[in-house]
Amino acid sequence: MRIIQNAWAYVTRKKFKSFIIFFILFSMATVALSSLSVKHATDTAAKETFKSINSSFSMQIDRRHNQGTARGGGNLKGKDIKAIEGIEGVQKAIKRMEVVADLVDQELIPAQGVKLDANRVKRFGKAAMVTGINDSSMDERFAAQTFTLTSGRHITDSDTNVAMVHEDFAKKNNLKVGDKIKLKSNIYDADNEKKANNETEVTIVGTFSGKNKGRVTAPQELYENTILTDLKTSRLMYGFSEEDGTYLDATFLVSGEYDIDKVMEQAKKLGINWKAYTLVKSSQNYPTLQKSINLVYGLTNKLFIGSLIFSAIILVLILFLWTNSRRKEIGIRLALGMTKKTIITQMLYEVGMVSIASFGAAFLAGGPVSEWVGKLILGQVNSSLGTQLANEAKSANLGGGAAVDGFNKTLTELSITVSNMDKGIVIGLGLVVIVIAVFLASALILQKSPKSLLQDTE
Repeated sequence: MRIIQNAWAYVTRKKFKSFIIFFILFSMATVALSSLSVKHATDTAAKETFKSINSSFSMQIDRRHNQGTARGGGNLKGKDIKAIEGIEGVQKAIKRMEVVADLVDQELIPAQGVKLDANRVKRFGKAAMVTGINDSSMDERFAAQTFTLTSGRHITDSDTNVAMVHEDFAKKNNLKVGDKIKLKSNIYDADNEKKANNETEVTIVGTFSGKNKGRVTAPQELYENTILTDLKTSRLMYGFSEEDGTYLDATFLVSGEYDIDKVMEQAKKLGINWKAYTLVKSSQNYPTLQKSINLVYGLTNKLFIGSLIFSAIILVLILFLWTNSRRKEIGIRLALGMTKKTIITQMLYEVGMVSIASFGAAFLAGGPVSEWVGKLILGQVNSSLGTQLANEAKSANLGGGAAVDGFNKTLTELSITVSNMDKGIVIGLGLVVIVIAVFLASALILQKSPKSLLQDTE
């Protein structure tokens, strides 16, 4: 009890020194708490983002041996997709067919800064990119939140003659859910090998939002000019039947109790030309997202470890100066029979008392500071990745479309909360730092005899 009273008396008497210790511990605890909170928020965001794509794999063309259609699209065969769909554990196949179709009565959203020659305007001035799909809710662009449903509903397996359009396209053309639009085959499209010239009417069942993040080279690359339809409608644009249609890609959903790697191995044993096609885990379609998550982890780890090491070094130096100024006091106490253990214990109490206030203040500031740190780290990561992606796109002469932006999706938002577990970790590590700092700072002084300490002060 006497030790605690002495410790409190010293802390309250040496207010400036106590404030310095308070500030060091407060800074360390706040930065460490923010780092942990951002890291755990990143864990949550990563799990939530990948939740819908970790249990699936896709079949795509292998461009090393298969250049796809004349326009460079996918040329997957329906029978191959059906064969994989029959493997035990595969719940469903999400098939996509990408076609070019003309709008009969509506107008495209113009692409700013893109100039087209007269011949291209004549051939493709009303052409929109149309993706036929049997379940639009599972389209990778919605999974990656490149597209977001804003009204109505998604396209389902049972739908025929339906469409989803961008909300800005709908606004420009005075359209709403329930309205009908007409689509017509584009006879100039290189993938329209049968020179189909069909026209059909579809009902708008939903609208979506989303904005291009990169530059575009044609109006068709704008999100606003993307139309989603059922597969029957997209096949009609090219004159395909259900048997002879070719698909852009297919995603296979795997039941949770099945190992996705083993299911993929079973698929590779089927009689499919695997030189022309390849299987890819859906999570691998978002390398930039994974890179952004890894960068956030890296920065928060450095910030966390750096705050502990830097604070420990500063605290040792401050405590050494603090202890050095108490040579006479320590010498007298040792001469009167007080043990070194008692002196170190009092010093631990002194710093511990200050730490209570420091940690309390850090926990109060933890929420706002963590949000600020999270935004700062996320902004730095996305700025770095944005510059890198822009340079890569420029050197590779890539366009802008939703597929490219989905591939280049990054972590854009963190929901940060300060948990009791984070506070407990900070308290535990803070106490370890305090104990180490006190022992290191007092070691040199306490090695000396009371006589030498008193002589040093004369």
